[in-house]
Amino acid sequence: MIAGPLPDLVGRQHECGALDDLLTGLGEGGSRVLVVRGEAGIGKSVLLEYVAARASRVKVTWAHGIEADMELPYASLHQLCTPFLDQLDELPGPQRDALRVAFGTAAGDPPDRFLVGLAVLTLLTRASETRPVLVLVDDAQWLDQVSLQTLEFVARRLLAEAVAMVFAVRDPEGRTALGGLPALRLDGLDTAAAGELLEATVGGRLEKRVRDRFVAEMHGNPLALLEFSRGRSAAELAYGLDSSGFPSGQGPVAGRVERDFAGRLGALPADTRTLLLIAAAEPVGDARLLVHAATALKIAIHAAPAKAAGLIEFGESVRFRHPLVRSAVYHGAGPEERRAVHRALAEATDPVADPDRRAWHAAQAAEGPDEEV
Repeated sequence: MIAGPLPDLVGRQHECGALDDLLTGLGEGGSRVLVVRGEAGIGKSVLLEYVAARASRVKVTWAHGIEADMELPYASLHQLCTPFLDQLDELPGPQRDALRVAFGTAAGDPPDRFLVGLAVLTLLTRASETRPVLVLVDDAQWLDQVSLQTLEFVARRLLAEAVAMVFAVRDPEGRTALGGLPALRLDGLDTAAAGELLEATVGGRLEKRVRDRFVAEMHGNPLALLEFSRGRSAAELAYGLDSSGFPSGQGPVAGRVERDFAGRLGALPADTRTLLLIAAAEPVGDARLLVHAATALKIAIHAAPAKAAGLIEFGESVRFRHPLVRSAVYHGAGPEERRAVHRALAEATDPVADPDRRAWHAAQAAEGPDEEV
């Protein structure tokens, strides 16, 4: 991998140092495992981007946990192993066959999970013989259970292989996941770093008591600081703090950030909100699938307002600005709206290429038990 641009990090020198040490050990041929823990918006994903950008002459593979995928066994594991599947035939026969069944490329009884874990370990180990391998797993608390267990199995059995694994886990949802592995806990930025980030975002200096109050209300959470100051000037923060719709500081930061995203949704046209709901309900990020579902619902594909609001990116794939945007969109919709979207996605999903996902959408669209599903 050619190192990409480093993300702009403020106040994370210690954490970046820990990740630099991990890469140094990997470059020397040793295995490393690290679990980055913290609340939503605290900067876990940015740190994964940092280590990916720093990883020169390393093969980097990603998996992103997605809440809607949690009921699909092996979905995240398949995402992570895809770059190495051309080496599948080189695995020992039982391991190869188990992984093929797990990934749906061969028929058979449910595979032995021990063999699946060994297959993934062997696949990564053999890939590392030509180049060190860096495995990055974001939002690990949302991995499907069997993928999480398999990756934990692999992490605990790395020895002298040139393989490093870095997981990002949101607390409190993932507090029981990956227990006992080396961990790096992220807390809020200190007052100085949070103030620096805030002033950089608003493009001006703030009176100290205004800055400190704002930082304290956000508990140093970088995403909260960025999102609540987005589009506001230093003067607006200084003179409109009590009357501009900011929360009082009560409740979890994640919930407050999610409410801010929800507030932006309310200002969007109805068709755009439905388009976002389709994207939130379909975690693959396939733009063509989104278009087919939107057509089935007879809505205009009007994405520009959502892009302008900084909520989502549309291209060949669809990507939300942050998982909390997806959560705000999905949970902010009514039950019938969600069922209609899942119904359209079930119709748009290829029953041959992706029967499990099609069935899952059909189940979500049903008002109760349905024998046809």
